[in-house]
Amino acid sequence: MEYTPVSSFRRPITAVQLERQAQADRPVTTEVSKWDALRKLAAARQHFNLSDRDLTVLQALLGFHPETALGADNPAAVVYPSNKAICERLNGMPCSTMRRHIARLVDAGVILRRDSPNGKRYVRRNGGAKLAYGFDLTPLAHRFEEFSRIADRLEEAEARRNRLREMVSLMRRDLAGYVEYGITRRPDLPLWDQMSDLARLTARDLRRKLGIEDLTILKAKLVAALEEVIACIDMAETPELSTSDAEIEQHHQSSNKEYIDKEKAEVRGDTPREIDAAPLHQPPPLSQVLSTCKEIQSFSQGAVRHWEDLIRLSDVVSPMMGIGASVWQEAKCRLGRAQAAATLAAMLERFSEIKSPSAYLRSLGQKAGNGLFSCGPMIRALEGRGAGVHSCEHSMNAPLAPSSQL
Repeated sequence: MEYTPVSSFRRPITAVQLERQAQADRPVTTEVSKWDALRKLAAARQHFNLSDRDLTVLQALLGFHPETALGADNPAAVVYPSNKAICERLNGMPCSTMRRHIARLVDAGVILRRDSPNGKRYVRRNGGAKLAYGFDLTPLAHRFEEFSRIADRLEEAEARRNRLREMVSLMRRDLAGYVEYGITRRPDLPLWDQMSDLARLTARDLRRKLGIEDLTILKAKLVAALEEVIACIDMAETPELSTSDAEIEQHHQSSNKEYIDKEKAEVRGDTPREIDAAPLHQPPPLSQVLSTCKEIQSFSQGAVRHWEDLIRLSDVVSPMMGIGASVWQEAKCRLGRAQAAATLAAMLERFSEIKSPSAYLRSLGQKAGNGLFSCGPMIRALEGRGAGVHSCEHSMNAPLAPSSQL
């Protein structure tokens, strides 16, 4: 008559140990491959707080069992290698480290200790019977269905997280594209800076491994941002006046409307503040600015395709021209980011004629704040500039004072 010990050598009995022992004493009716059990446990290892090194030690223990199948009519799955043999199988892992990993496997209920009276691991044969003391691998067969169920659930959650991450990544890319396009249509809107920051911060967050909850929050933010950006672009694309010449409405195709209104106001005796200053913040077409102001483009490493490219380039060039950071920031606030960039590009074309670029730009910003300046005449004057063409600064079609006065 054989006796199966419950307690481990010089270790106390715990409730968890008794539960695992009772489970291991039940016969296993189905046959389970030890390698299938290892793969399922590897997929579910996070649930059992096991590391990859823990599973490496378990793989080494499985290698000492001569049979591939566990349970059913197969021999008892008790392996009894020495600590030295295990460490050699683990490519020289320290014995203390190996014992720590085995303790984690025992605490997780993956293996059981079957210790001999003196704690040694060995096998004793008595006729045809064999009694082995060591590590019992039977729990792998008993808990195979549990491992499979948890592994499938975790794999499904990981697949859902990956799909959600891909969706967030695509939405972030679309948001960045919408912002880039919106800047070319309405560069004066402060919305683009906010949405550009959101796209950039989202890209930074995606470098980390985010959980489903964090990705869901990012998705909600991007959905709201995309709706707002698309609405702004639709408004920018919708014309305010009819484009048909047969309509009674007057259709203005030229940006000179602001100057015509200015002249009419001067005839009526209105002050400049009575004129709607909104058109003053609309720069000329980007293509016109780039075809006229080629000097600033020489400072760019790539092609300038959008207003945002020109604005970023102006941020780099402005200190090279001797313009202080506070003056440049004030100019962008007063003129608008796009018009300030166009003004700086025009100034660079005649940089040798400007005595103090910083004071010059500050003066233009003050005029723009009073509704007396727009960079459109500067760009058009540069287009027609040639022999005998005078300075191109204007105050709503009025000549500018010589640069030496600034």
